[in-house]
Amino acid sequence: VQLQASGGGLVQAGGSLRLSCAASGGTFSRYGMGWFRQAPGKEREFLAAIWSTGTPLYADSVKGRFTMSRDNAHNMVYLQMNSLRPEDTAVYYCAVRWGTSWGFGGQGTLVTVSS
Repeated sequence: VQLQASGGGLVQAGGSLRLSCAASGGTFSRYGMGWFRQAPGKEREFLAAIWSTGTPLYADSVKGRFTMSRDNAHNMVYLQMNSLRPEDTAVYYCAVRWGTSWGFGGQGTLVTVSS
């Protein structure tokens, strides 16, 4: 499965962005999908996942602000990000669940939140 995230950009604190991730190859609807981010000098951080059943899971740091969804007909996942904070600045990546691990692809998309 190949992944490409898009939709990042510069936004003011309190604003919103919607990230998209296009997946190609494999049987998309069967896969769990996730969003991660990595800020400069920090480790990659799990944000959200959505399983093949459509059930989402969120990290505490984004719960209530971010919403993950999927469109199996178009092999897409999305991350709606609201109430953005400067500490949300990072490169955002989508990932596919392989058994008990995550597979990453693509360059990610940069989100910059100004104060």
